Amino acid sequence: MRSLDDIFEEYDFLDGDDRYRLLIELGRSLEPMPDALKTDATRVAGCSASVWVYPVPQAGGRLHFLADSNAAITKGIVALVLSAVQDQPAAEVAKMDIAARLAPFDLTRQLSSNRTQGVPNMIALVQDTARRITAG
Repeated sequence: MRSLDDIFEEYDFLDGDDRYRLLIELGRSLEPMPDALKTDATRVAGCSASVWVYPVPQAGGRLHFLADSNAAITKGIVALVLSAVQDQPAAEVAKMDIAARLAPFDLTRQLSSNRTQGVPNMIALVQDTARRITAG
């Protein structure tokens, strides 16, 4: 997965439709999430599209997530969120201001409110998982 800084460098250079295409491309680059993991327990509440995020703890307390969505743009948005935290130590993710890291993308200006309304819930799920793993 590309770093958030790398993605922003490209995103900042683009405009309108090309930004949409970049988000769709990011979504397509997510590793496949098995259908068996797409359950109510892994579904992110509050999203206009169906979004699933499944944590896969790694050695050394690092977090890895599988994710999917039934909408291409939303899948790209969840990929963007995960690029901020993927394979980072759970303790760092628990303290991280993910919303601030995503702020330069100005998603609320670029996308409709329906597309971005679930972003805080995606962030909360990721950080709740990090806090649970950190707490042991």
